[in-house]
Amino acid sequence: VQLQASGGGLVQAGGSLRLSCAASGDTFSGYIMGWFRQSPGKEREFVAAIRWSVGSTAYASSVKGRFTTSRDNAKSTAYLQMNSLNPDDTAVYYCAAKRGGTLSGTNYDYWGQGTLVTVSS
Repeated sequence: VQLQASGGGLVQAGGSLRLSCAASGDTFSGYIMGWFRQSPGKEREFVAAIRWSVGSTAYASSVKGRFTTSRDNAKSTAYLQMNSLNPDDTAVYYCAAKRGGTLSGTNYDYWGQGTLVTVSS
């Protein structure tokens, strides 16, 4: 399984970005796709997850109501739409995949490379 994250960049506070995670190497109907982020000096933290088969989602409290994760079955791509961004959202964002499990679990089998999101004040 390979995961390719993209879409990071520099945005002003209050702005939006959409991250993409292109997945390949398997059929993902039985997978959960997750998003994590890591800021300098901080531990990696869970952001959001989506169960590929039914589209159910989970979010960290810090992003709930601002971020939305979705997937496109035809493109084998997951998305993280980020709105109302603030400087605390600045981090390297990673997508990850695991076979089954719970939406809230943070042990993933596969990881993509990170994409940097910088939010200026």
